[in-house]
Amino acid sequence: MDLKPYLQERQQRIDQALAASLPGADLLPASLHRSMRYSVFAGGKRLRPILLLAACEAVGGDPERAMPAACAMEMIHTYSLIHDDLPAMDNDDFRRGQPTNHKVFGEAIAILAGDGLLTEAFLLLAAPSAPLPAEIRCQVIRLIAKAAGSLGMVGGQVVDMESEGKTIDFPTLEFIHTHKTGALILASLQAGGVIGGADQSAYASLTAYGTAAGLAFQIADDILDIVGEQELLGKDVGSDQARGKATYPAFLGLAEARSRASELRDQAIAALAPLGGAADPLRQIAHYIVDRSS
Repeated sequence: MDLKPYLQERQQRIDQALAASLPGADLLPASLHRSMRYSVFAGGKRLRPILLLAACEAVGGDPERAMPAACAMEMIHTYSLIHDDLPAMDNDDFRRGQPTNHKVFGEAIAILAGDGLLTEAFLLLAAPSAPLPAEIRCQVIRLIAKAAGSLGMVGGQVVDMESEGKTIDFPTLEFIHTHKTGALILASLQAGGVIGGADQSAYASLTAYGTAAGLAFQIADDILDIVGEQELLGKDVGSDQARGKATYPAFLGLAEARSRASELRDQAIAALAPLGGAADPLRQIAHYIVDRSS
């Protein structure tokens, strides 16, 4: 399959759904809602919602039933980026080629925009109008909440910050990567599988894929921070090294980090064997994750 038009079509559908799901920019308080929409629509690959929809389809489900969960996942991811960019965290000036949220709206509104997006995500997931049985909605909410919280993304972010400028062991490095980045990617695959009606075997395949792909994505990000082009990345390069962050290239060297990312890509693809041709988009996305330039 040709991945590029597939990604473009999914991005357009997700963007349309996000535009309809978020509070309008003129709705009071307008400054908050403009800030929320600014970061959601500042660009981005929409990888997590695309993975969620693709996982749903891979197990024979209807992706339209998964669209609210896909939008919720993107809201949570965007909230994490807004907070990650704040002066108290990474203190970044640019994200996706545009000024970061706090540079445009100020720190207070940026913090509240992140809070708003996180809460809107769960409002969307819990909406009784969502095209899912209550039992499935509750299962998806639990999956995503765990991945986003202290046992997932937020916990990974804390360990990442606490490890800056320190010598850490390999298990701590893997903890950072699998929690800060990998947790939401894994939850996207699992939530899509649950919505699509995955049986135990299919769910296990998606879990194995998501575990490997999530770690590969962060390793690829670490590599791009060293060798990537700033114009393509839309953010400063070399920032990880400048802050003394724990990364795979810093720990293993660039060549070994690339080798590990490729191994994980192959593991992810192999895990999809029981799902047949319906999982072809996920196979192509695994290649994209490792080979991308931005």
